[in-house]
Amino acid sequence: MNGQPLTSELARLVHSSLPEQQEEAMRAARFGLIDYLASGFYARDDAGVAKLWRIVEAEGGSADVPVVGQGRKASFLKSALLNGFIGHALDFDDVHSDVRGHPSTVILPALLAAAAAHRPSAERLLAAYAVGVETMARLGRTIGAAHYEKGWHNTYTLGVIAAAVAAGYLAGMSAERLEKAIGFAATQSSGMRIQFGTEAKPLHAGLAAQAALLSIRLAEEDFGGTRTGLDGDIGFFGLYGDRAAAEERLLAGWGSDWSIVRPGLWFKIYPFCSAAHHAADAALRLHQSGAFLREEVERVCILFPPKGDAALIERNPSTGEQGRFSVEYVVALALSGYPLTLEHFTNRPIGPQLLAFLPKIERQYDGGIEPAAQAVPKGRFTIVEVVTKNGDTYRERVDCPRGAPGNALTLDDLQAKLQASVPDDPARARQLVRTIMNMQSADDLQMLLTLI
Repeated sequence: MNGQPLTSELARLVHSSLPEQQEEAMRAARFGLIDYLASGFYARDDAGVAKLWRIVEAEGGSADVPVVGQGRKASFLKSALLNGFIGHALDFDDVHSDVRGHPSTVILPALLAAAAAHRPSAERLLAAYAVGVETMARLGRTIGAAHYEKGWHNTYTLGVIAAAVAAGYLAGMSAERLEKAIGFAATQSSGMRIQFGTEAKPLHAGLAAQAALLSIRLAEEDFGGTRTGLDGDIGFFGLYGDRAAAEERLLAGWGSDWSIVRPGLWFKIYPFCSAAHHAADAALRLHQSGAFLREEVERVCILFPPKGDAALIERNPSTGEQGRFSVEYVVALALSGYPLTLEHFTNRPIGPQLLAFLPKIERQYDGGIEPAAQAVPKGRFTIVEVVTKNGDTYRERVDCPRGAPGNALTLDDLQAKLQASVPDDPARARQLVRTIMNMQSADDLQMLLTLI
């Protein structure tokens, strides 16, 4: 590392970015927006949303920005809090393997608020989204695996900076002011994984989006703050991770490709942590084989690479909400023939039959197994092995689950997810997809804001 200032160079690269010139990046951004809205509409009646509304309404303030699926608006900052929470409330929103977290549910709420304030073109919003994902992916690659494994929630710690960058780009902020916005965002970076399985986990997304917008407002007002928030021993990378390779991973090759395209966003088909999706696909295959009944199962082994299950912090969940972060619960559901759908991942208690099955399931780890070339994330796999009471063994391995890059969802799949999220209004879902896939102008973007 030759000492190049990270913050100023990142701001310069962002300011000169032109993702709208790459058709693949813009199409990927349109897909991501559809998936984010589907995740948000699914969560429109979530109990946590009502709790946040009570806090927002008690505080008062203007109502300027639409909140997904709510039929009403909130203030500039509070809309980001609500839309971030709503997008992540059910853990049904996209992830990115470089981030090890959820980009869209932080970046898009900030951009929707900024769009209501600045009235940019729809094309500019999509470009800003691609810039935000690029920033968050590069932050993730730079910060390294130890950051997440130590207990930080990357969706918040990295998302607040990425969302500030995206919103600043959308507003046409100068590189100098963007440096300050990055510093304001970095100093608000927070979020602990100990909150997984509670309403505080999706709250992280809302708080990050809100903090990102506050960072932009502070920079616009020329509020006093550092312009070197990412740099040095006491800057972001010095505090949160190893900064030795920061320059290469954060800056090199910017604009030559876009992370929203390669490796791309992972759109979920199950409403739980993506770290359990490999096991879910494997367990479903085993159940669908018809080779055994649940009552015949003696034990189940779920095999991961070392630390491949770091996000799955619940081994003995008592509710479906906790079960979103329990591979044991996911596999028990699948092997018992239950669909992996939303009704099984609420805050209701887990039924006695499933609770009785959980002790039969154990996790194991093997660092000697060679990951497949197409593994997503890189180096990941999960093997589910079932041993029956008569000694028969059945085994399935998954390296690239459905929805992940390399096994991606199509536009038809995403439209079906959006339609399922608003079953009482299929025409609205079709209109949303048409609008998103064709929008370019400022008027098109205002139509989108009306539809959501």
